[in-house]
Amino acid sequence: MKIENFDTNKNVFIIAELSANHSGSLETAIQTIKAAKRAGADAIKLQTYTADSLTLNSQKEDFMIRGGLWDGRNLYELYEQAMTPREWHKELFDVASNEGLICFSSPFCKDDVEFLEQFNPPAYKIASFEAIDYDFVEYVAKKNRPIIISTGIVTHEEISDIVKICKNVGNNKIALLKCTSSYPAPLNEMNLLNIPTIKDEFSVEIGFSDHTLGIVAPIVAVSLGARIIEKHFILNKDIKSVDDAFSLDETEFAQMVKAVRDAEALLGKKQFISGGESRNFARSLYASKDIKVGEKFTEENIRSVRPGYGLHPKFKKEILGKTAKRGIEFANKITKDDY
Repeated sequence: MKIENFDTNKNVFIIAELSANHSGSLETAIQTIKAAKRAGADAIKLQTYTADSLTLNSQKEDFMIRGGLWDGRNLYELYEQAMTPREWHKELFDVASNEGLICFSSPFCKDDVEFLEQFNPPAYKIASFEAIDYDFVEYVAKKNRPIIISTGIVTHEEISDIVKICKNVGNNKIALLKCTSSYPAPLNEMNLLNIPTIKDEFSVEIGFSDHTLGIVAPIVAVSLGARIIEKHFILNKDIKSVDDAFSLDETEFAQMVKAVRDAEALLGKKQFISGGESRNFARSLYASKDIKVGEKFTEENIRSVRPGYGLHPKFKKEILGKTAKRGIEFANKITKDDY
């Protein structure tokens, strides 16, 4: 899958999620983008919404959060606090471009999409809570940009519907991100073995949007086939935001990037490749005694020993009982021309 000049077939696409970690400061947002570049991210992802994009301004019980990280918060007030102001977007896209980072965003309603179109984003990301809004998914898919969709709360049937919706409007540039929509997410709820299952069943690019603590989960995800990793990124742990509890700082994110790149190197290619360059230390056939011309090869005068410059040991049974075509000194290699 190509996102701008990045090809996920060649390398894992590592996204630093800014989310609400600007904590209401444009300068913090700018410095976070620069830090993401230093940490080795390939992309920075914004979230583009207003509180009205997401919910209604109501104090009724349905609009109150019960349990979890944001227990007792009102949805509208939470989103007002967390939003990235629209007037920041041009500068943030420009900063990312100057840093050599791919920049794109998650819209949350049609109006957000139309606002983002002015920046010619290389992709759109749809959060799992919005992915079940089929009309919205279709609207985004019709823009014919790569579309990255988190599957956190989405059912198997809904994933199938979403993929069909995108393909039915001619958009086959689809990536699904395995995701668990808990903040932070417990390791025992990750079910990362679903990564190859989702890829095989839906024939789309596959990735992982991570809300766990630490960096173990992304490494495991890559080992299972994830080609996109998304992780929340914060400039430093002194910043307080609605997402700080499950975000990595620059040092931690850099460690994750290195670990992911190491995992990529370890995985290598799918075709069978011999596991080592030291073939010369393998066994091969050598004369264990002086052998005269016309003398028969026996268990006593040839052996399979190190190094590996002689004939493959598999030919030993074929050689035994045959006569030598030349004189072979002790410790000289046996070749096919010798019998």
